[in-house]
Amino acid sequence: MPTPTAIEAAIARWLTSSSQAPSVAHEAWRDDRPAMLRTGGPYDAVKMPLSLVHAAAGSSAPDVVAGVLAEMLDGPVICDPGRWYYALVPPGTCETWRSAQAVVRGRGGWLGIPRPDRTKPTSVATYWAVPAAEVRKLCSAEAVAELLRVGRARLEGIAP
Repeated sequence: MPTPTAIEAAIARWLTSSSQAPSVAHEAWRDDRPAMLRTGGPYDAVKMPLSLVHAAAGSSAPDVVAGVLAEMLDGPVICDPGRWYYALVPPGTCETWRSAQAVVRGRGGWLGIPRPDRTKPTSVATYWAVPAAEVRKLCSAEAVAELLRVGRARLEGIAP
Protein backbone atom coordinates (compact mmCIF):
# COMPACT_ATOMS: atom_id res chain seq x y z
CA MET A 1 0.00 0.00 0.00
CA PRO A 2 1.50 3.37 -0.99
CA THR A 3 2.13 6.05 1.58
CA PRO A 4 -1.10 8.04 1.95
CA THR A 5 -1.27 11.74 1.24
CA ALA A 6 -2.26 14.07 4.09
CA ILE A 7 -5.86 14.24 2.87
CA GLU A 8 -6.04 10.44 2.45
CA ALA A 9 -4.72 10.03 6.00
CA ALA A 10 -7.32 12.48 7.31
CA ILE A 11 -10.08 10.69 5.40
CA ALA A 12 -8.86 7.32 6.73
CA ARG A 13 -9.02 8.68 10.30
CA TRP A 14 -12.54 9.97 9.67
CA LEU A 15 -13.72 6.71 8.06
CA THR A 16 -12.35 4.65 10.96
CA SER A 17 -13.53 7.03 13.69
CA SER A 18 -16.51 4.75 14.42
CA SER A 19 -14.14 1.95 15.41
CA GLN A 20 -12.76 1.32 18.87
CA ALA A 21 -9.80 -0.37 17.16
CA PRO A 22 -8.92 1.62 14.02
CA SER A 23 -5.69 -0.35 13.73
CA VAL A 24 -7.76 -3.40 12.71
CA ALA A 25 -9.21 -1.41 9.80
CA HIS A 26 -5.77 -0.20 8.77
CA GLU A 27 -4.49 -3.78 8.91
CA ALA A 28 -7.30 -4.90 6.59
CA TRP A 29 -6.43 -2.08 4.19
CA ARG A 30 -2.73 -3.05 4.27
CA ASP A 31 -3.81 -6.58 3.32
CA ASP A 32 -5.91 -5.10 0.48
CA ARG A 33 -9.20 -6.07 2.11
CA PRO A 34 -12.16 -3.84 2.95
CA ALA A 35 -12.36 -2.83 6.60
CA MET A 36 -15.58 -3.75 8.36
CA LEU A 37 -16.65 -0.49 10.01
CA ARG A 38 -19.75 0.56 11.90
CA THR A 39 -22.24 2.90 10.35
CA GLY A 40 -24.27 5.37 12.37
CA GLY A 41 -21.29 7.31 13.75
CA PRO A 42 -19.65 9.65 11.27
CA TYR A 43 -21.94 8.46 8.44
CA ASP A 44 -24.85 6.23 7.52
CA ALA A 45 -24.86 4.31 4.24
CA VAL A 46 -27.67 3.90 1.70
CA LYS A 47 -27.50 0.44 0.12
CA MET A 48 -28.58 1.02 -3.50
CA PRO A 49 -29.43 -1.78 -5.97
CA LEU A 50 -27.03 -2.01 -8.88
CA SER A 51 -29.93 -2.11 -11.37
CA LEU A 52 -31.36 1.22 -10.19
CA VAL A 53 -27.98 2.95 -10.18
CA HIS A 54 -27.15 1.68 -13.67
CA ALA A 55 -30.59 2.68 -14.94
CA ALA A 56 -30.19 6.18 -13.47
CA ALA A 57 -26.75 6.47 -15.08
CA GLY A 58 -27.99 5.07 -18.38
CA SER A 59 -24.97 2.76 -18.40
CA SER A 60 -23.17 0.02 -16.52
CA ALA A 61 -19.72 1.24 -17.60
CA PRO A 62 -17.83 2.06 -14.38
CA ASP A 63 -16.48 5.39 -15.64
CA VAL A 64 -19.90 6.56 -16.83
CA VAL A 65 -21.60 5.46 -13.61
CA ALA A 66 -18.89 7.15 -11.53
CA GLY A 67 -19.36 10.39 -13.46
CA VAL A 68 -23.13 10.38 -12.98
CA LEU A 69 -22.81 9.52 -9.28
CA ALA A 70 -20.24 12.27 -8.74
CA GLU A 71 -22.47 14.81 -10.47
CA MET A 72 -25.78 13.79 -8.91
CA LEU A 73 -24.62 12.86 -5.40
CA ASP A 74 -21.50 14.98 -4.90
CA GLY A 75 -20.24 12.69 -2.15
CA PRO A 76 -18.54 9.34 -1.54
CA VAL A 77 -19.98 6.16 -3.05
CA ILE A 78 -18.66 2.61 -2.69
CA CYS A 79 -19.22 -0.04 -5.36
CA ASP A 80 -19.56 -3.69 -4.43
CA PRO A 81 -19.25 -5.03 -8.01
CA GLY A 82 -22.15 -7.03 -9.34
CA ARG A 83 -24.24 -6.33 -6.24
CA TRP A 84 -24.66 -2.90 -4.66
CA TYR A 85 -23.59 0.69 -4.41
CA TYR A 86 -23.39 2.41 -1.02
CA ALA A 87 -23.74 6.17 -0.75
CA LEU A 88 -22.34 7.62 2.46
CA VAL A 89 -24.92 10.00 3.90
CA PRO A 90 -25.23 12.03 7.12
CA PRO A 91 -25.67 10.13 10.38
CA GLY A 92 -29.30 9.84 11.38
CA THR A 93 -30.51 9.42 7.79
CA CYS A 94 -31.89 5.99 8.71
CA GLU A 95 -34.39 7.65 11.06
CA THR A 96 -35.89 9.84 8.32
CA TRP A 97 -35.34 7.76 5.15
CA ARG A 98 -38.56 7.36 3.16
CA SER A 99 -37.55 5.63 -0.09
CA ALA A 100 -38.73 2.08 -0.72
CA GLN A 101 -36.00 1.59 -3.35
CA ALA A 102 -33.14 1.25 -0.85
CA VAL A 103 -32.36 0.79 2.80
CA VAL A 104 -30.08 2.77 5.08
CA ARG A 105 -27.52 1.24 7.38
CA GLY A 106 -27.34 3.38 10.47
CA ARG A 107 -26.43 2.84 14.10
CA GLY A 108 -25.54 -0.79 14.69
CA GLY A 109 -24.89 -1.53 11.01
CA TRP A 110 -21.63 -2.56 9.39
CA LEU A 111 -20.12 -1.79 6.01
CA GLY A 112 -17.05 -3.05 4.17
CA ILE A 113 -15.08 0.12 3.44
CA PRO A 114 -12.26 -0.04 0.89
CA ARG A 115 -9.05 1.82 1.65
CA PRO A 116 -9.27 5.48 0.62
CA ASP A 117 -7.04 5.09 -2.45
CA ARG A 118 -8.85 2.03 -3.90
CA THR A 119 -10.55 3.78 -6.81
CA LYS A 120 -9.82 1.47 -9.73
CA PRO A 121 -12.89 -0.55 -10.74
CA THR A 122 -12.58 -4.30 -10.36
CA SER A 123 -14.99 -7.12 -11.07
CA VAL A 124 -14.78 -8.59 -7.57
CA ALA A 125 -13.36 -6.23 -4.92
CA THR A 126 -15.11 -3.22 -3.43
CA TYR A 127 -13.79 0.14 -4.54
CA TRP A 128 -14.69 3.82 -4.39
CA ALA A 129 -16.88 4.64 -7.41
CA VAL A 130 -16.71 8.20 -6.07
CA PRO A 131 -13.87 8.59 -3.57
CA ALA A 132 -14.20 10.55 -0.36
CA ALA A 133 -12.64 13.87 -1.34
CA GLU A 134 -12.70 15.55 2.04
CA VAL A 135 -13.51 14.76 5.65
CA ARG A 136 -17.23 14.86 6.52
CA LYS A 137 -18.35 15.58 2.94
CA LEU A 138 -21.29 13.24 2.40
CA CYS A 139 -24.04 12.65 -0.16
CA SER A 140 -27.35 14.30 0.69
CA ALA A 141 -30.19 11.86 1.36
CA GLU A 142 -32.41 13.89 -0.98
CA ALA A 143 -29.95 13.52 -3.87
CA VAL A 144 -29.70 9.76 -3.27
CA ALA A 145 -33.51 9.42 -3.22
CA GLU A 146 -33.70 11.39 -6.49
CA LEU A 147 -31.08 9.16 -8.14
CA LEU A 148 -33.10 6.10 -7.13
CA ARG A 149 -36.35 7.69 -8.35
CA VAL A 150 -34.76 8.38 -11.75
CA GLY A 151 -33.42 4.82 -11.93
CA ARG A 152 -36.78 3.31 -11.11
CA ALA A 153 -38.58 5.54 -13.62
CA ARG A 154 -36.16 4.48 -16.34
CA LEU A 155 -36.52 0.79 -15.48
CA GLU A 156 -40.29 1.14 -15.64
CA GLY A 157 -40.10 3.00 -18.96
CA ILE A 158 -41.41 6.25 -17.49
CA ALA A 159 -39.58 9.45 -18.41
CA PRO A 160 -37.81 10.73 -15.31
